[in-house]
Amino acid sequence: MAVFPPPDAVRSLRRALPASASLTRAEKWHVTVVFLGEVDGPRVDAVAEILSGVAPPRPFGLRLAGGGRFGEVAWAGLDGDLDQLGALRDELRTALAAGGFPSDERPYNPHLTVSYHGDAATRRALAEFSGQPWEVAEFALIRSRAGEYEQLRAWPMARSRPGR
Repeated sequence: MAVFPPPDAVRSLRRALPASASLTRAEKWHVTVVFLGEVDGPRVDAVAEILSGVAPPRPFGLRLAGGGRFGEVAWAGLDGDLDQLGALRDELRTALAAGGFPSDERPYNPHLTVSYHGDAATRRALAEFSGQPWEVAEFALIRSRAGEYEQLRAWPMARSRPGR
């Protein structure tokens, strides 16, 4: 499951990075919310059914800001309603685990991978970057095959909740 920044946020980040940087394709840039690993065939339909049963949270705001690295991997960080992003992650993980789909147990460090070969100039540009906020309006189930991402389905955030 992932959230995708809007095109304006992606373009702004791309413009801030060195022209010579070895970047992943911007159309692949996303923030992983829950990573399940390999799920195929009818099990994908079961995951989608579980996700359809999750009460959607209200939209929340994020912005790409700062950055870091995991070894050679350079990533853009996030700022904004990180508690709400974490709550969405927890809700999705709980529902998936109850349905027989446990997810990655590592501590959550929300980020957007921009390069698998991040040089010093790219890391410096990321550290200094602060983009415009955007509203997270949906989360998506995506599949990775041979390095390409395919969005299988998306669920919108709630516009209002009863009693609020």
